[in-house]
Amino acid sequence: MTAARLPLLMIADMPSVQVACRSVLQPAGYSLRIAATATEGMALFQETEAQTVLLDLGLESGGGLAVLRDMVALRPEARIIVITATASLPRAVEAMQAGAQDVLTRRPFDAARLLAAVERAVEATLAPAHDGHKAAVRRGAKAEPETAGDVFIGSSAAMRAVQDMIRSVAGSMATVFITGESGTGKELCALAVHAGSPRAHGPFIALNCGAIPQHLLESEVFGHMKGSFTGAISDKQGAAAAADGGTLFLDEVCEMAPALQTKLLRFLQTSTVQPVGAVRPRRVDVRIICATNRDPADAVRRGEFREDLYYRLFVVPIHMPPLRARNGDVAEIAQTVLDRFAREEGRQFDGFAPEVLALFRRHSWPGNVRQLLNVIRNVVVLHPGGRVTLDMLPASLHRAVRVARPDSTRVPVPVAVSDDAARDGLDGLIGRSMAEIERMVIEQTIARNGGSVPKAARVLDLSPSTIYRKLEGWGGKP
Repeated sequence: MTAARLPLLMIADMPSVQVACRSVLQPAGYSLRIAATATEGMALFQETEAQTVLLDLGLESGGGLAVLRDMVALRPEARIIVITATASLPRAVEAMQAGAQDVLTRRPFDAARLLAAVERAVEATLAPAHDGHKAAVRRGAKAEPETAGDVFIGSSAAMRAVQDMIRSVAGSMATVFITGESGTGKELCALAVHAGSPRAHGPFIALNCGAIPQHLLESEVFGHMKGSFTGAISDKQGAAAAADGGTLFLDEVCEMAPALQTKLLRFLQTSTVQPVGAVRPRRVDVRIICATNRDPADAVRRGEFREDLYYRLFVVPIHMPPLRARNGDVAEIAQTVLDRFAREEGRQFDGFAPEVLALFRRHSWPGNVRQLLNVIRNVVVLHPGGRVTLDMLPASLHRAVRVARPDSTRVPVPVAVSDDAARDGLDGLIGRSMAEIERMVIEQTIARNGGSVPKAARVLDLSPSTIYRKLEGWGGKP
């Protein structure tokens, strides 16, 4: 992750908050610029061109919410994470309405949640080409027509199949369900479907169901009326109504709470929305595209996703292949983004040494295209130019490749697990409910990953928001 390109800006006047955030973010490789007043914060925001901001709403100088609105107006693509004193629904609603991406509390201070929120924000700013375009349409602007070939880099058979599917389905009204690992470009796929459709000049509204607190999600999707609950100081148009005449993209749809799944199903059946507190529903014309990095059928089997909603949404499935399955695309993507990043930084690079491309082809790229982009960005920011050689690559990539591909001269020795050992492992589970076993597995996985919920989520193939929700239900803290 290259914090040099995307500096983190923190606006907070409490030394304890500054120290706590720095102690979490600096070891993770982020650089942090700190402002202690609203005026200083806005000046640094403009000076550093920061794309990710941590903002304490409780500034003694006041104006925390005004600063938030000013930053959103000045740079709509910025990701702003708000910090509040305690978990307050009215305060959280107000911040989300003003444009905050995430709302955290400083009492209790949750290091894992802070790091996960920053990771999400920075990843969003490091997306492939069309970032500025994507940020604009996320907030409801008009999308310019473009083809799938403009959005995706790569000519592998796997990507050609995806592009063919996009061209086939774009012109219809059918609901599209996109699956794939994190970092494979699911939102770009949704944008390509929208851009190739008759709705291309309508709004493209993207909503990450996993990044919005569950108690705010209904309001974000369907809107609310002034006075419908504490903190609803004005009418709010939901994402479904904002997408009228265009496309509504629901990312991480499997993270929706059951009650909201019911309302989404009703919306799909009736094409009407009813904001919280409204007396009458309103008809809208919206195409739905949804996505998840999980297996939606497995979520149905687990009882986490309604079966009838699954069949309603899973009309045209598109699977985004992982980078390791896109033979030959790694070199093409790397060269394309190297040229683009070099232009942005005003530097001249002469391609990659053969051994670098060989390493790229060997690596499994667990973070997919997003990880490759981060590696290339790191190289461009930290080096003046020339041919990219092995010593210019991040040390973390070298370590990952060594771990993934041990010395081929060593012959692995198979380890047999005895029946007694297997029974010992089962003895601790026999007699327990599935809920107890699930809690044991999640908590022990978090512990084995140093308390990191995002890392545990990757091991368990779950969304971090799912784990956070379960921990909150158990009364525990990550």
